Amino acid sequence: MQILADKKSDKPIFIQTKCLFMAEKLSDYRYKTPITIRFSDIDAVGHVNNAVYLTYFELARINYWKEVAGWNIRNHGIVIGKSEINYLKPVTIDDSLTCYVRVVRIGNSSFDVMHVLVKQTDKGEEICTTCKTVCISYDYKAAKSVPIPTEGRQRMIDYDEPRLILNTN
Repeated sequence: MQILADKKSDKPIFIQTKCLFMAEKLSDYRYKTPITIRFSDIDAVGHVNNAVYLTYFELARINYWKEVAGWNIRNHGIVIGKSEINYLKPVTIDDSLTCYVRVVRIGNSSFDVMHVLVKQTDKGEEICTTCKTVCISYDYKAAKSVPIPTEGRQRMIDYDEPRLILNTN
């Protein structure tokens, strides 16, 4: 829902808007990693605090880069340009979490990573949160973006299947 002010009367106008976020199919994801919920992640009402989700996605992304792309972030940096999170269901300390990760777009120096955080239920996995992160290949010494390393780029494409990745090069 979006709230705007009427220019003539300054009264609020409520406009219903749709949340346009990629509908995720877990079958499109090959990589997943468990996420441990810490007591310090919980807010006053017993839910995982909204800011903590970025840490969960970061942990999953780093594991993906190491295990799938073979990317050594000490030798070749990555910075985050943008993160968009869609909170769907609350998570509590009693939940068992898994984060699915995949690359959905690869450019020359940037690439987009989708994350899907699920909790285990009696009926299977339930999607709680999705996140799209724009990652930028970065040279810290030169303080500028650089092309994605060729080997890491190809490993991400091969692993996440070319049909599922938008290649903008």
